[in-house]
Amino acid sequence: MKTDAAVSQLREVLKSSGTIDSDRAEEIQGLVNKTPLNDLLRLMERYPAKKGAVLFRLLPPERASIVFDSLDPRHQAELVTALGGDSVNEFFTEMGAEDRVMLLDELPAEVADRLIEELGEDDKDRTNVVLGYEKGTVGRVMSPEIPLITGEMTVGDAAELIRDQHDHLETIYTLPVVDEDRLLLGAVRMRDLFLADRDTVMSDLASETPTAHASDNAEDTARTFLTSGRIAIPVLDDSEQLVGIFTYDEAYRIVESADNEDSARHGGSESLRQPYFTTPVLALVRSRIVWLLVLAVSAILTVQVLDIFEATLEQKVVLSLFIPLLTGTGGNTGNQAATTVTRALALGDVHKSDIVKVMWREVRVGLTLGAVLGALGFGVASIFYGMDIGTVIGLTLLAVCTMSATVGGAMPIIAKAVGADPAVFSNPFISTFCDATGLVIYFFIAKAVLGI
Repeated sequence: MKTDAAVSQLREVLKSSGTIDSDRAEEIQGLVNKTPLNDLLRLMERYPAKKGAVLFRLLPPERASIVFDSLDPRHQAELVTALGGDSVNEFFTEMGAEDRVMLLDELPAEVADRLIEELGEDDKDRTNVVLGYEKGTVGRVMSPEIPLITGEMTVGDAAELIRDQHDHLETIYTLPVVDEDRLLLGAVRMRDLFLADRDTVMSDLASETPTAHASDNAEDTARTFLTSGRIAIPVLDDSEQLVGIFTYDEAYRIVESADNEDSARHGGSESLRQPYFTTPVLALVRSRIVWLLVLAVSAILTVQVLDIFEATLEQKVVLSLFIPLLTGTGGNTGNQAATTVTRALALGDVHKSDIVKVMWREVRVGLTLGAVLGALGFGVASIFYGMDIGTVIGLTLLAVCTMSATVGGAMPIIAKAVGADPAVFSNPFISTFCDATGLVIYFFIAKAVLGI
């Protein structure tokens, strides 16, 4: 109850103007110290950065560092801007190089430059190594903070080096071993290092390990890495020299972020990349407006098709009753296929060269789905509107399902081939295409069957 009361009082403080009376500062400081870190983090995520900064300033350095590290990079950037001055220099220095770079990418250039200048030479060099790689590559998310363990070292020498540098290392559980030219000889697990004799040479202990190149796509590498059962893998540059290490937790973060982005785009919006309540209203608008415009174009195209076939509708008004059914079925069928293929692409089950195989499979899937739905549509429509209308609906469902499944399966692969995000082609664009094309198919079938 005491914890709940402390959280409630802190929430009331943050709901106010965002300032603290000097005579209440000591009281609120006590509340902050009583509140568990998880509750503090949830409070920070529920309020804009300006109000969150009020709470953050009251945190003891150790707790402030933990809370800051737990925030999303974009939220961190807003908090840095709200705090101003040198309030976060210490936390910035303590971050890993890859985490610093993610934060720098979200900050205004002048603030980013100031923070970099405050770093020590070693931290600045490591940060610049990561900044030197393109966004979206492994090099941009790797940690350059690795011990330089050479093959001639003994186990005792390597253990001593790790003890001296452990505060600055990203991980000590996977230890890359290199030769004098920094070419990778293999990797040693901490368990093997612990069990080996102190005089054993590290090159004898090193075993083959999967690697990544700094120029590789980060998301593709992360998805492959997560299935390998490894804690970390070495990262090499184009000269095959060791430049960093890619860890499991970083790979998990990348995949989770990519899946969140794909999920948002399937729903017709962009991923927020920070907690909902700390996202500005204009940012929420920007995350949705593009997709609404795309769907508006879809509606305009549908209206144009209806206008072209207006005479057909006038002769058989009953045809208009089935338009929502047919457009909805086409869009859903296409999105189902696109979602399945997008997931298969992400897992590596499908590749760009498989487009013909995928289309052939989806043709058969679409035909089967269309046959089932078409038979049902034929039966129901025939009972209420006659055999001729039933035939039109049945044939249209068969054709629309086949077309939508084929297009839905092909579009993510086409997107991948041209360097676009396959998820972008799932919901809005497939709906746009299938709505308009499905109506054209519908009216041509109606004209042929009904003779109008």
